[in-house]
Amino acid sequence: MPFTYFIADLHLSAERSDISQCLFQFLDSDALQADALYVLGDLFEAWIGDDDQTPFNQQVASAFKRVADAGVSIFFIHGNRDFLIRERFAKQAGFTLLPEQVVIDLYGTPTLITHGDELCTQDVAYQKFRKKARGWWWPRLVLRLPLSTRRKIAENGRAASKENQKQLTTDIMDVTPQEVIDTMSRFNVTRLIHGHTHRPAIHDLTVNGQSAQRIVLGDWYDQGSILTVTKDNVSLTEHPFFQLTK
Repeated sequence: MPFTYFIADLHLSAERSDISQCLFQFLDSDALQADALYVLGDLFEAWIGDDDQTPFNQQVASAFKRVADAGVSIFFIHGNRDFLIRERFAKQAGFTLLPEQVVIDLYGTPTLITHGDELCTQDVAYQKFRKKARGWWWPRLVLRLPLSTRRKIAENGRAASKENQKQLTTDIMDVTPQEVIDTMSRFNVTRLIHGHTHRPAIHDLTVNGQSAQRIVLGDWYDQGSILTVTKDNVSLTEHPFFQLTK
């Protein structure tokens, strides 16, 4: 039976070989059997520009490209950690870059997919930064800086983010329920798939008087997290690192 995979929030870095090895095992085996693979943002812990051609970044690109070359369509939506990914890396990895929010026909069901950070509207400070970071001028300005400067900015940004999260309640860091309903209503869909919150679950809700689902992808900090969708079923599964790295 045809099926499609969705993953998000891997937060890859050279320092976490357990995560990358889990991904590589998945790409070299199960992913090759899929119709398509969607990566819904935060593939990397930080992305400072396509010109950051480190051996690790090239290894990740090559692993995805092997899947694409085998005939599996790979689609990518930017997250809050890797919104600077551009066409150069996309070509190396065999990605098709998608808009921040897009509706796809998933085996007959119109499905809205997104990273999900725009749904967390109660985090006002982050939303202000997001508006700037996703604008036209700020990314261009940042990408003109030397790699060493961008690397330092990314390190400082991650440290500041961790401190900020300590001050926020769980409700603020989660999606705003009404924003979810409003967004699904605007796109006229009854299924939404997103990541970002690191709270994997399948939520039942009502949109415009119709039964609907919000599917949240899990992160890869402690295990692999994969959503499999067929015409008749959706399944969120966890893949412990030790099972995938033997």
